[in-house]
Amino acid sequence: MSHPARSVAVLSDIHGVLPVLEAVLAEPDVRDAELVVFTGDLAAGPQPVAVLDRLTGLGGRAVLVRGNADRELVALARGTLPGEAACAVDLWAARQLTPAHLALLDGLPHPVVREVAGFGPVVFCHGTPRDDEEVVLVDTRPAQWAEVFAGLPDEVRTVVCGHTHMPFVRLVGGRLVVNPGSVGMPYGRPGGSWALLRDGQAAVRHTPVDVPAAIDAVVAGSAYPGARAWAETYLRAGIGDLEALATFGPRDGREMHK
Repeated sequence: MSHPARSVAVLSDIHGVLPVLEAVLAEPDVRDAELVVFTGDLAAGPQPVAVLDRLTGLGGRAVLVRGNADRELVALARGTLPGEAACAVDLWAARQLTPAHLALLDGLPHPVVREVAGFGPVVFCHGTPRDDEEVVLVDTRPAQWAEVFAGLPDEVRTVVCGHTHMPFVRLVGGRLVVNPGSVGMPYGRPGGSWALLRDGQAAVRHTPVDVPAAIDAVVAGSAYPGARAWAETYLRAGIGDLEALATFGPRDGREMHK
């Protein structure tokens, strides 16, 4: 792209949930965005093939970034990650992918940098710019953020990440950090969370959905034996944000610095 993108919608952690993805893609600000960036964990869930086909069908305005679950699906499918190391839905999803889907996931970059009007170069990643599995949270200590950012050029003043399924926007040492939350496995409230970068402003958005209808659509569109139980848990946001923070918190290094 020869010019900075005027507007960028960011969706993350779709986890193979097509009906909520469709609801977010139908948002006017997503439809009108010059770029739609997907910051990882695209297919690990009950509708992996349908979601990947939908994303590739968006053409050149879609930018796909690798998440840890995307990498793990490839390893499961190719036998380089033992099945007992994965949850049941991921193991099932890996078996649904065609060679073309596996090649797509295997070739995803991490991180990705795009010029965005009003922001300059923006780093889009999954966990952090240096590691697709690293955990950073809204209350992660400044010293840990400094380590995470240590390899970034000074001109990068905005970082967009995913992985923890909890949306936030915050400043850290003069850098803006945006987490759009999750489309397919939200923690805290049902519906699809996403973010919009436009006119130098970053905002987290939320798309409400008819949850029972979305659950029925997942079940109808998936051959995964546990699809209904999985969807009931995750599409209803059965895991709360405070519960998730308590689980993820020790993984950002805070326990070692008490």
